[in-house]
Amino acid sequence: MAIRNIRKYGDEILRKKARDVTVFDDNLKTLLEDMAETMKDANGVGLAAPQVGILKKVVVIDVGNGLIELINPEIVFEEGEVVEVEGCLSIPGVNGEVVRPQKVKVKALDRNGKKIEIEGEDLLARALCHEIDHLNGILFVDKVIKFVKPDSEG
Repeated sequence: MAIRNIRKYGDEILRKKARDVTVFDDNLKTLLEDMAETMKDANGVGLAAPQVGILKKVVVIDVGNGLIELINPEIVFEEGEVVEVEGCLSIPGVNGEVVRPQKVKVKALDRNGKKIEIEGEDLLARALCHEIDHLNGILFVDKVIKFVKPDSEG
């Protein structure tokens, strides 16, 4: 496993659409492991492959309940609306209020290509939406309704 370089705001790869994963091999498993390690090292709750320079639909999330790995994720249901402050590992020091669904259902594949479904509420729903946006070249700053100063915890 290795810590990968997180691409920062302004890097054109962050604005590109990721491609579907079609090969489930050791390279994919290495990418997932490296992304999880990189996310933890940066104190993040989610990371999408484009953030480490890979244009593939791969996401890792850990909001405190264990690591979630999603390949080719797609939101199939959303409910409610919540405004909360978000940040992004690719845009350090910038925080803003973003409207997201309170609850989502996502269908995806696991690291072995098996179909999975995950439901998330609150922070998990927000993380799922945020990371899936990354796969479509959308950054949270595109959806900010009001920028706020980062809290002292950073």
